[in-house]
Amino acid sequence: MMVLSLTVATLTASPAHARGTPDGFADLAERLQPAVVNISTTTIMSDRGPEMPQFPPGSPFDEFFKEFFDKRGNGNGNNQNAIPRRATSLGSGFIIDPEGYIVTNNHVIQDAEEITVILYDDTVLKAEVVGRDAKVDVALLKVDTKRKLPSVSFGDSDQARVGDWVMAIGNPFGLGGTVTAGIISAKTRDINAGPYDSFIQTDASINRGNSGGPLFNMDGEVIGINTAIFSPSGGSVGIGFATPANLAKQVLTDLRKYGKTRRGWLGVRIQTVSDEIAESLGLKRTYGALVSSIQDGSPAATAGVQVGDVVLEFNGREIKDMRRLPAIVAETEIGSKVSMEVWRNGERKTLKVTVGGLAEEDEQDSEAPAKAAPTAEVGDTAIAALGINVAPLSDASRERFDIPADAKGLVVTEVNAKSQAAEKGLRQGDVIVEANQTALSTAADLTAQAAKAKETGRKSLLLLVQNSSGMRFVALPLTE
Repeated sequence: MMVLSLTVATLTASPAHARGTPDGFADLAERLQPAVVNISTTTIMSDRGPEMPQFPPGSPFDEFFKEFFDKRGNGNGNNQNAIPRRATSLGSGFIIDPEGYIVTNNHVIQDAEEITVILYDDTVLKAEVVGRDAKVDVALLKVDTKRKLPSVSFGDSDQARVGDWVMAIGNPFGLGGTVTAGIISAKTRDINAGPYDSFIQTDASINRGNSGGPLFNMDGEVIGINTAIFSPSGGSVGIGFATPANLAKQVLTDLRKYGKTRRGWLGVRIQTVSDEIAESLGLKRTYGALVSSIQDGSPAATAGVQVGDVVLEFNGREIKDMRRLPAIVAETEIGSKVSMEVWRNGERKTLKVTVGGLAEEDEQDSEAPAKAAPTAEVGDTAIAALGINVAPLSDASRERFDIPADAKGLVVTEVNAKSQAAEKGLRQGDVIVEANQTALSTAADLTAQAAKAKETGRKSLLLLVQNSSGMRFVALPLTE
């Protein structure tokens, strides 16, 4: 099974009022088809063929193979006689402005030397790229025309519900003007396509060539851009994915105005709120994004966000899971002042944050294995309830485990291989900075916090752990 770059279309019914099964889609299709276009791209490729084998200088085979490959135009891999060839691909798009602005997927026009747009009436126009965004897989094109073109508008994809009818129009396998219909099967799907995955899933039939086409709701509004399908064979099996309109709209506005994307930025590193973390923090249900670290001088720092806060809402939108926060922040207008609801010390708190602009993506380093300890650390103490041994930080432990000079807390010197701590990923050399959001300096501090958690009926102890990958929270179950 694999995910292929294709397009998906979906019809959504308005949540404002219930709708039954439509009598048909003919009127809707007739109205919308003129705004959907076919896109053909051409890429010039050098037909290099196989490279000439490398032989030692003076080898008798060197001259023989050189003559053979020179005749094919590949004697040294860059022969001037190499024959270029033209590779073409097909996709879909839709007009969002009568002046000739067209939306499609970035992967449809990526590396294209020439882009041709074919309108519904078979008019052929050359298109130029206004801007593109690989992370959301969206591109904005422009064609020059003296006449006003038919166009469609975006709807509110957040209002679309699972089970709503949707309709897709596109160019599958080069068969332009193809209409299919289905329902929204799921929302906020993460298919590991990028950092802002939040796809609409649909069972409307889509195939190769549908990429970049629109997914309409029953009001004729675009609620998604068909992007990919899940298929073991390359054909439709009823699982397609569309980029939500609300995620694409701000990106397209930026591409048209600036030629590039300007994403909102908060300046925090976050992690998933597990059932155990939610229980340890007193949350009645498992949702939100847990703040594990804050960048100095960031909008979050200025707004008073603290490590250990759980972001529950941002700009009036609930953070149902950790993945939603980056997408919601990214599509928020830079410079806008919005409300943010956080869970702190057992209660909700409202903060005001001015959204910044993201200069570059935050890249997380892979976790490096801790260095083995040749001898026991001075002050080493076993915490039986947690399945670990800890010790105060010292110059020797900092050097041995490559711990930064500004790190504070207790170093993990040993982890029971059969313990929950091992299952949760605690490793020798990790630094436990806090327990129950209380700073630690001695093993007695950690023991006291474990006892306090048990006394209050908690089943786990929330630890803030630092290692080479940064800060993260770990909810560690307490043994009897």
